[in-house]
Amino acid sequence: MPQTMTAENLYQNLKQMPVEERQKFFGILSANAFQNEDMNYEQLFGQLARDTFTAAQAMEYLEVSQSTFRRFVASKKLIPASTVGRSQMFAVPELKAFKKALNTARRSEPVAH
Repeated sequence: MPQTMTAENLYQNLKQMPVEERQKFFGILSANAFQNEDMNYEQLFGQLARDTFTAAQAMEYLEVSQSTFRRFVASKKLIPASTVGRSQMFAVPELKAFKKALNTARRSEPVAH
């Protein structure tokens, strides 16, 4: 008997998707699924604000290498929200703010000629 898809199962599967695929999914979702609904951002994506990412998910989200990510953690530029066993978990809102700061810094760097 096939297992019924639940919101929690879908959410767990979404967290496993590569960033590019998640972006495509949310683009499709926002363009098609809620055309006749009047929902705000918090109603659609509020769950992510309370979620955490593993170090691997955080690296993928930030689009940085493992060594760069480790330097950010070692220098306390990124601080884990919690630790589960030996795994560090990073809060999504902090990662979002850090990524925004990284992108701002990258745009303001002088271009080498």
